[in-house]
Amino acid sequence: MIALDRARHSLEALGLAQAAAVLESRLEAAAMQQMTYADFLADLLDAELAVRRERYLKTRIRLAHLPFHKTLDQFDFAFQPSIDERQIRELATMAFVANATNVLFLGPPGVGKTHLAVALGLAAIEQGLTAYFVTAHSLVQDLRRAHAENRLERRLRVYTSPRLLIIDELGYLTLDSVEATLFFQLVSARYTRGSIVLTSNKSFGDWGQIFGDTVIATAILDRLLHHSVVVNIRGESYRLREKKRAGLLAHYGAAQPRDGHQ
Repeated sequence: MIALDRARHSLEALGLAQAAAVLESRLEAAAMQQMTYADFLADLLDAELAVRRERYLKTRIRLAHLPFHKTLDQFDFAFQPSIDERQIRELATMAFVANATNVLFLGPPGVGKTHLAVALGLAAIEQGLTAYFVTAHSLVQDLRRAHAENRLERRLRVYTSPRLLIIDELGYLTLDSVEATLFFQLVSARYTRGSIVLTSNKSFGDWGQIFGDTVIATAILDRLLHHSVVVNIRGESYRLREKKRAGLLAHYGAAQPRDGHQ
């Protein structure tokens, strides 16, 4: 026991807390399985590395400000046949990030755009890349405040430093001229330097309305689409499907007039 205590204290002194915690149980398992010394050491270090990786991922996910934790395996591709699952799985390899390519998910509300964007963010983090999630509205409001307080350049670094920036819900609210210009500055700052995953409920033809200026909308699209993958999603809303399953829309549908008649 003296040798065991010494080993445990040494592991703790080296900062290998998990290895110290499981030392005795791993020794017993090694004896039962007649492991070699090398196999036992590898097994002990694997336990330490597993805990450190889990801690690392939790920290990175927290810093990414993801709104929820949903992976690609949780996405119902069968419900959205317009999506090429193989294409999305390929995006999850993060090859597009290595090439500073952008990914744009377009489609009506509720079809899974945000889920896919978050899933790609999680895949990036799991592969050791930095990611950051922000809604388009929060983004432009943040940049507007920074601009008014003469700290725009410093604040822009928050959005230009991650390898993958996820901008969600572009198009739900129109931007004024200042916000449109700030959005253009951000896109320009990341152009060919870092990837953007963007979701929008508007087709590209409507972006002039979003930014209040077709010229600046064209300039933004020019940079976003230069190296890009565009995924158009056409299908029913997941949220409406769940309500239908629960029978919440049955009464509503029955109460509506048909062909102009009550």
